Amino acid sequence: MTELPSDYHRRLPYGERMSAEPLLGGPFFPFEGDVQVVPLADPVLPEPPRRGEPGGGSCPKCEDPDGFVIWRDDQWHLKSGFAAGGLPFVALLEPREHYRLDNLPPELTATLGPMIQRVANAIRRIDSVGRTHFNRWGDGSEHFHLWFLARPAGMMQLRGAMIAAWDDMLPKVPAEELAAGARVVAAALAEDGGEAFGAGLGQRGGC
Repeated sequence: MTELPSDYHRRLPYGERMSAEPLLGGPFFPFEGDVQVVPLADPVLPEPPRRGEPGGGSCPKCEDPDGFVIWRDDQWHLKSGFAAGGLPFVALLEPREHYRLDNLPPELTATLGPMIQRVANAIRRIDSVGRTHFNRWGDGSEHFHLWFLARPAGMMQLRGAMIAAWDDMLPKVPAEELAAGARVVAAALAEDGGEAFGAGLGQRGGC
């Protein structure tokens, strides 16, 4: 094993299985019964590069700037129309230029909060949506991207961090329904500027 860099790392029981007991019975945990956690893997240090970083492969956004874009302006792109899932709508907000979160220019950072509001409000125009969750993981691609996941109205069990797992497990939403939702969101965003592209400029790319 690589030399462990901190007390936190040295405390962890690598190779052992953690107990799922703290999660079982929780209102947002979608599993019950004999849930087995995979063994805790050793840390990988130094961390492998993400896509868009030196040695990590090409940036999918920069390689295919218009793939899956349903709305854009001169600073931001909103992408949707990836592989169908079980949620009414899933989207990805990215800056048009290649930046990480930590080096977003101040003038672009100042627009991020208003963009989050605009996208969340646009997604709520879809009649099946109650609220919109958004998450930034950032381990797959260096190009900054923020995920938006639409929680169906009334489905309180889907609240919280496990909504992404529910997206994989729920029945797949028909393609025409996903495309209609994308058109609703794109049109709503375009009311305050930018260009709408309905169901996406092309089924390419991904991040």
